[in-house]
Amino acid sequence: MNAYDSAPVDPESATVLTERGLRLSVLDASDEVGLKRWLLADARGFHEITPTEGTLEVQVEDIATDRVTGVWDATSADPETPVATVRSWEMGLTVPGGTALASWAISSVTVSPTHRRQGIARAMLTSELRTAVRLRLPVAMLTVSEATIYGRYGFGPSVRQSSYLVETPRARWIGPTPAGRVQFVNPESLLTDGPAVFERTRERCPGEVDRREIWWKRILGLLPNEPEAHKRGIRAVRYDDADGAIAGFALYEIALQNVSQPGQLKLVDLVAATDDAYAALWRFMVEMDMVNEIAAPLRSISEPVAWQVSDHRAVRKTGERDHLWLRILDVPTALGARRYAAPGDYLLDITDDLDFAQGRFLLTIAADGSGQAQRLPDAAAGTPDGAVEVALTAADLASLYLGGTSAVDLARAGRILEKTPDAARRLDTALHSAYTPHLSTWF
Repeated sequence: MNAYDSAPVDPESATVLTERGLRLSVLDASDEVGLKRWLLADARGFHEITPTEGTLEVQVEDIATDRVTGVWDATSADPETPVATVRSWEMGLTVPGGTALASWAISSVTVSPTHRRQGIARAMLTSELRTAVRLRLPVAMLTVSEATIYGRYGFGPSVRQSSYLVETPRARWIGPTPAGRVQFVNPESLLTDGPAVFERTRERCPGEVDRREIWWKRILGLLPNEPEAHKRGIRAVRYDDADGAIAGFALYEIALQNVSQPGQLKLVDLVAATDDAYAALWRFMVEMDMVNEIAAPLRSISEPVAWQVSDHRAVRKTGERDHLWLRILDVPTALGARRYAAPGDYLLDITDDLDFAQGRFLLTIAADGSGQAQRLPDAAAGTPDGAVEVALTAADLASLYLGGTSAVDLARAGRILEKTPDAARRLDTALHSAYTPHLSTWF
């Protein structure tokens, strides 16, 4: 049992909803019937098809170790099915420097269309944030289907993602010739080999999160009760370096056009622990016979492959959007977990409507890139000599946290107030991440 399995329902939100004739409750992991009803409500909330009984059994296993919360209306026609859902668990978030910071992952946020505008989402989300604080987790995070909801709760967009289309007839490979070899493997082998490779990538992947075993099984096509055609379509290759050690892998599917060639290669996942592995796997796909394009969703907004083909325009972004949203709850712990690119003292005057991160904090960065933050007693103390000072919201601090958002852009947009000369540029320099933040999954 995880610590959060037995954490009580947040009393403040429970009281608010009780006054409106609604019940906020956490489901017991042993309540299989209740979990299946919760899953049906979740699917309905995201306009997904109704899961089959077999699919529900797999999904129950998926969520059984999470904190599964719902809101029930005893007066509804189906009082046993929740009218709102949310799910949460502890998960590691990679921050600049490679540390996996324990964070509160929030998922499956739905409210039935029949119960909109009743304050249910606010009650659930503030409940989740207070629960995270009680569990002493410094950051909450979620991936979003709608971008207009979460800013009001102090979340800020922190990681963006892009979809790419690679026109392979134009994309002649001019990148490195790797010393190792690419070979086909059984997808099931990556259930053992894949996680270790993924962990090796995290030092230079700010924004990545833990990949749970159920996630690996799903992406590898190893879960029962999922479409057989998808399982048969998955192809897996791995890259072994010159010493014979696995350093990367890729999963892909081929979709034929009009039941004939050429086809489209859909990149399902590509994980490379070294630049050599990255080049080898991309070259393998770019040079694939009987394929005229590669569709690559959920990739970084800055992919080196565009510089490894003869025609830069052959690698085209077809979409770019916000992906991971963060919420800073414990400023000193969060800021102390990551590494920085420039030493100095940085005074952050943070406003937070929910009061979790409200206050003035002095971030001191040492020459080795480590940082420590402390809360200052009050504004009357003034600004320490030589400190860079800015005023910003908790949401904007979250956007800056992984180094993928420009403080200068936020200052020019009027979201950051520079209280000392050139403060935004100097803060940008300190927060800069050499590696563009990227999250390769949804949760």
